[in-house]
Amino acid sequence: MTQSKIQDRTRAQESSNAIERLYITMRHLFSRGFYKPMGISGDALRESLLLLRPEIYGSIADEKVELNGLIYVIERLPIGIEECRFVNLTSDEGYSKSHFKAIVPPKRRRNCYRIDKDQMNIEVTRGRSEIYDILTHLTFLFVESHKIANKVLIEDGTKTIREWSKLEDLVLHNRKISRDERDIMLAHLASILGRTFEEALDVYLALSLENNKDRFFQIIYWLGKLAINEKVHNLKREINFSPVLRERIGHHIFGEIWATNIKRVLEENNLLNRPIHIISANMHSVMNSIYAPIVLPQQIKDKNLISLFQLLSKDENEDLRHQVKEFAGENGLIYIKDNSGTNINVQVIDTEKIAISKTQYKLENSLSEEEKPVIIVMDYAFGEQAYETMDELLKPYTDEEGKKYHLNVDSVSIMGKAGILDGGKGDIMIPSSHIFEGTADNYPFKNQLKKNQFEGCGVNVYTGAMVTVLGTSLQNKDILKFFHNSTWKVTGLEMEGAHYQKAIQAASKIRGNISKKVKVRYAYYASDNPLKTGSTLASGGLGTSGVLPTYVITQKILEQIF
Repeated sequence: MTQSKIQDRTRAQESSNAIERLYITMRHLFSRGFYKPMGISGDALRESLLLLRPEIYGSIADEKVELNGLIYVIERLPIGIEECRFVNLTSDEGYSKSHFKAIVPPKRRRNCYRIDKDQMNIEVTRGRSEIYDILTHLTFLFVESHKIANKVLIEDGTKTIREWSKLEDLVLHNRKISRDERDIMLAHLASILGRTFEEALDVYLALSLENNKDRFFQIIYWLGKLAINEKVHNLKREINFSPVLRERIGHHIFGEIWATNIKRVLEENNLLNRPIHIISANMHSVMNSIYAPIVLPQQIKDKNLISLFQLLSKDENEDLRHQVKEFAGENGLIYIKDNSGTNINVQVIDTEKIAISKTQYKLENSLSEEEKPVIIVMDYAFGEQAYETMDELLKPYTDEEGKKYHLNVDSVSIMGKAGILDGGKGDIMIPSSHIFEGTADNYPFKNQLKKNQFEGCGVNVYTGAMVTVLGTSLQNKDILKFFHNSTWKVTGLEMEGAHYQKAIQAASKIRGNISKKVKVRYAYYASDNPLKTGSTLASGGLGTSGVLPTYVITQKILEQIF
């Protein structure tokens, strides 16, 4: 009688299990209300992250300090976070009305407040995904800080090496240094970090601010200093979740305010009964695609509209962008700046007020004013926030007199950035379904966008399933190879698709909030390929290479709306 052989777990299975434990642990810590990341309560989180070894955090499991991951994390956390022993995650609790100045990280739109020298408050208004994002970034930061402490502590664990004393003197006395002195300090720092001088210099330049060139030295010093205080004096860092945040999370409070504001604008402009097309995208591509060719026809080279959009994307052309915005505001575009806390700005475009004949698009001549489409462009949501905002937006609107209006939503289009598993940066993915990582949930749908529609556009296009991940910062090659090479045939990964589709299906097929015939369009352009070394998100952004795929997708969406 033959016995089945039990095989050892693969790295993909270990990694998948580590992700599951990470999220269970984070939800437990959130319910508990506080924890010490480098103490016993943070053990499970650290161990899971070290077992997972996400691509974005590079060499987190090695002795040397991970520098690309450090840049990525620092750009998404508030300036000064490395100096703070206490990090409080709060809801929107009125700090904007205080004397505290909001600190907004350059790569994440969230308000943060430095309460005193030891405490940083971070406002969370975008749901659980934002909490997971912050906690994994902080865990990475604290793990790296202990690597620094281990490098500089000597003898009985209380004395520090000579290089550390020189760094401490520089930072604490805020000394201005010459270029030669900077190079000497970078040489010392490279030794501490276990990196080359060139690598240390690259990170120094990447983290330099106009008003603080030596920021890299300060970040490394304070990370190491707080880790030394933990190891030598047992002064543990703490993360706290405010009672108000714990009470509000998951209840769509900010999403409901946001959606009601939009519907009120539709009512005020007599647009509630018109055909509505919702587009989740950035705040420039739809506006530029419609209005820029009307305002700046002389800027189009060789009848190639992409040349105009590339011109508008350059930093030095603020004047041209202002001309387009001003014209759009006078010709049907209403801008709704978010004040709900979702950090999702919105544009409402009334196509009846646009001279369509001057654009590249065509409306059917037979359409009456009441049939001309209204486009709602919403800025990118973040993870689970996509469900909250779309769910609330698709609900009926009740006016002050109690009259209920079901929105005439004709289509929902989602354009976003995603990691690609087949091609490279700047390529396009057209999904046929969304798979929600860590669950058995999957969402097949009929995508109105097809691969053959993009032929001749100058971009590579891939089609297949997309996996909606719990966090892009938690993916590693083993998991992604499994998704890509198995019968799932996943072509890319992102954070919102399954959440959007869940809200659309519920509203159209179960709750009856919108028509069952609502059309959906999904297309993503690749920001990175996490299966390729040096092509992860931590290696840098798209730059101007993102202009072509962004506007090609936008044009294909608008061609189907008009």
